[in-house]
Amino acid sequence: MNYKSIFVSDIHLGTKFSKAESFLDFMKENKSENLYLVGDIIDGWAMKRKFRWTQSHSDVIQKVLRKARKGTNVYFVTGNHDEFLRPFLPLILGDNLQVMNEAEYKSVAGKRYFVTHGDLFDSITLTKKWLAVLGDYGYGMLLNLNHTLNFFRRGLGIRRYWSLSKYVKDNVKSSVSFITDFETILANHAKHKGYDGVICGHIHKAEIKTIEAIEYKNSGDWVESCTALVETFEGEWKIIEWFHEDGNPKL
Repeated sequence: MNYKSIFVSDIHLGTKFSKAESFLDFMKENKSENLYLVGDIIDGWAMKRKFRWTQSHSDVIQKVLRKARKGTNVYFVTGNHDEFLRPFLPLILGDNLQVMNEAEYKSVAGKRYFVTHGDLFDSITLTKKWLAVLGDYGYGMLLNLNHTLNFFRRGLGIRRYWSLSKYVKDNVKSSVSFITDFETILANHAKHKGYDGVICGHIHKAEIKTIEAIEYKNSGDWVESCTALVETFEGEWKIIEWFHEDGNPKL
């Protein structure tokens, strides 16, 4: 498929949980005039603990650079996990690749969107980094449990993938409250700055909705949900889920 713009975030290259191969498959099948990488593309936090970098992770970088060389406008908006880039921003690499803390996007309909990873609007990440790092450890433990649980599910003949970490995120009261607060804070900031909407990542929850007349759009992640936010040439917004019917990522 060919789109006006593709937005992806939270690929977390450098971790064993990154669905880099699925993302490569998605990029081969989908093209766009604009590609927005909305933060946490490279996981500097995880690589400090244990370096995990496979060929597919290098292939993702090469694929993005190749798209830029061939004319795709690539905008890399940094997140908290790739914050190691922030001291050097803004960066312009060639004619079509820019690295920045935030961006503005103008849609086909002429609406203006504030593009940010979202960590700078997360009070925990911003003021209690130690707690954010601890939470990152906990999330990694849940992802490991996902693998174990689904191994036993397959042994019982249940092939559809099930995510404990997603269940916790969607159902635990404190988690739901945090996500709601995060979305509201971002929407209010966009409204205060005169934007029509906000596009972000960070919380690994793909979403398109309206919050107090502000269009909130989240591109999700490539650790669990394998999702991308896209705008068509007709101005339609969609969330693409790169999964098979059995709930497993497309490869």
